Amino acid sequence: MDTESEKKANKSLLITMSVVMIAVIAVAIIGFLFLNKPEPILEGQVEGTTVRVSGKLPGRIACFYVSEGDTVQAGDTLVRIHSAIVEAQLTQAEAMKDVAQAQDKKIDAGTRRQIIQAAYELLQQAKAGVSITKKTYERMQNLYAEGVISEQKRDEAKAAYDAAVAAQGAAESQYSLAKSGAQSEDKESAAALVSAAGGGVEQVKALLEDSYLVAPYDGIIDQIYPQASELVATGAPIISLLKMDDRYITFNVREDHLNDFLMGSDIEVEIPALGMKKVGAKVYYIRDMGSYATWEASKSTGDWNTRTFEVKVRPSDMERLRPGMSAIIRK
Repeated sequence: MDTESEKKANKSLLITMSVVMIAVIAVAIIGFLFLNKPEPILEGQVEGTTVRVSGKLPGRIACFYVSEGDTVQAGDTLVRIHSAIVEAQLTQAEAMKDVAQAQDKKIDAGTRRQIIQAAYELLQQAKAGVSITKKTYERMQNLYAEGVISEQKRDEAKAAYDAAVAAQGAAESQYSLAKSGAQSEDKESAAALVSAAGGGVEQVKALLEDSYLVAPYDGIIDQIYPQASELVATGAPIISLLKMDDRYITFNVREDHLNDFLMGSDIEVEIPALGMKKVGAKVYYIRDMGSYATWEASKSTGDWNTRTFEVKVRPSDMERLRPGMSAIIRK
């Protein structure tokens, strides 16, 4: 009797377990057939153009006028670099320019007034000598014609007169030279020295203009590399500036999905970091990423290899978008 009851109990248990298993399988099949499948998504990343601000002036960072995260406008002063060596070179170049200008002024002014006056007085003396010797020669000529003096005396007077005329010519040349001043070649040489010295000054000033570095674009200070008082070399990056108006989102898209990203087409993306905010965007760049990004299909399936393309879209609303944020497209 007990054995028969036990068999009935076991049979009931098996039936119950079979019913439960059938119910579980049925629920699983129904769930597989009727529950919603996860919506496929394509994930990308917000990026932006970053400009590294550097200068031609080697020196020491005197001070920063901005901090990381600050918003700046084009032309705002960012940092000052101090270079004692270049400033000393400027002082030297300006001194050389002053010397060249003084020399040019001296040459351009011509001969001193005292020298011109002395040459003028010598000329007047020479003219007086010509007048006197001429009169003496004329008297001697008359006396010689009357037979009063010998021919030698007349010739001596003639020689004195000729010498006086020659002295007057020499004095006139000296006076003319004194009035005309320096030669044209000397003036041109002095002017060239002034120009060269001025070029040296401008060259050093051009270097010193980079002692104050300014923002080339509107943007956000992304990163500052050195600290105040540190030395920086020529061309060393000092500040990284994120351009305000140049944000874009990059997606890596398989070739078989590329038809959804036609050049110039409008799409909608969601930004998880901004509470899944929806942002409109326009496709402006498509490029093959090369063979290294190819999806290789199994030859037994009869499928083909699929390339990957880099697609960039320009968001219509760039407010609060920061490089590194994720962006999602629901397919």
